[in-house]
Amino acid sequence: MGGALTTEQIAEGREKLVESLKAKATDILTRQPGNRCCKYLIPFLDSEEGKALTDDDLQTFYRCVRTGIDNEDSGLGCYAMTPDDYKKFGGFFNKVIRDYHGDETGEKKHETDWDASGVGEGGVLDVRKIGFEQELSMRVRVGRNLKAFNLPGKMDQAERIKFEQTMLTAFKSLVDNPEYGGNIYSLTPDFGEGAENPNKIDDAKYQELVDAHVLFKDMDADSFLKSAGISSDWPYGRGCWQSEDKQCIIWFGEEDQLRIMCMKKGFLLNEVFDRLNTMLKAVEAIDGIEFATSEDYGYITSCPSNLGTGMRASVHVKIPNLTSDGTDAKAKEVCNPLGLSVRGTGGEHTPIGADGTVDISPRARLFIKEAEIIAKLYEGVKLLMDQENAAVAPAAEEAAAPAAEEAAAPAAEEAAAPAAEEAAAA
Repeated sequence: MGGALTTEQIAEGREKLVESLKAKATDILTRQPGNRCCKYLIPFLDSEEGKALTDDDLQTFYRCVRTGIDNEDSGLGCYAMTPDDYKKFGGFFNKVIRDYHGDETGEKKHETDWDASGVGEGGVLDVRKIGFEQELSMRVRVGRNLKAFNLPGKMDQAERIKFEQTMLTAFKSLVDNPEYGGNIYSLTPDFGEGAENPNKIDDAKYQELVDAHVLFKDMDADSFLKSAGISSDWPYGRGCWQSEDKQCIIWFGEEDQLRIMCMKKGFLLNEVFDRLNTMLKAVEAIDGIEFATSEDYGYITSCPSNLGTGMRASVHVKIPNLTSDGTDAKAKEVCNPLGLSVRGTGGEHTPIGADGTVDISPRARLFIKEAEIIAKLYEGVKLLMDQENAAVAPAAEEAAAPAAEEAAAPAAEEAAAPAAEEAAAA
């Protein structure tokens, strides 16, 4: 028999879904008590807010939390599917967000402020002033999403193509701007109904860009993104724009609709920070481009961990003394109290450089101003280098000990000689 479901069948299906989610979450928490998705899912579904969800909203909520159910070891375990989800499922997301970002008051609101004029010397953050003699590899990126589109987890192939076509106007504006120029590299096979993609690249060019860290890999290997639907429809709606000088990149179709970044080698940390801010203003000034924001959480991102600034600011720092044992354990001991993350030079879960180079970045994203992030990075790197230089002393003492012993031996022999002569004479 076919036909539409009856009201009773829909209600029964809804009840089964709710009870199934609660049972799975309860079971997972016995093994993984740190899974925030499961921790807050149960009371939300039992609340009046949870019970009042429409059937369609309940299905969307399931998509939001599925990654935390499928991946038991999740620390967060949830992704928003639309910019409105943080409000629509507020009783759930608010608790997850404030737990993860450490707001015990439950009342903080995010503030956006890029004014770093009070840091360094009038906003000039010269790392030579804090002891660096070689240029640092510096990188700042933000996640952004357009208000008019679903977030990547809920996009289908047609919407991914439409999003890419919408962004082509912004990319053309950047290409035509002498400050940026550059090229658009797209993986999308076609724009549907026989429409060719003029920016499509071949497999060889794609691999070249991946190897150069200009483009991202197929996300399907990431079980968290796969469960959330973020990696679906690959490679449609994926690609990037890169500036002529290779210092500015905008990814489209990754975890967020847009990942906008600036990078360069140099001594002035504020240069990449200021250039990114200028580029963001240029992009958002284009007709049809409006970034999704929240009054409470700042810029909207797919993952609650990136809400607020959506920013990750990092530098590569060489610390051979603190990594002399081949690990970043000592560096983390120094950085953790400073609110800094330590990674390998290839990103999270990658090894440190053979010469002791590590990637350092502030952990905070939400309830912190953009200017404060860049200040934390500048001040944190200075303190890290103080510890690195202090670590030279013990190493130098150990190296000097054998030489001191060798030097002491002849002196002892000379001192003993007269005594031996006197004893012989007696």
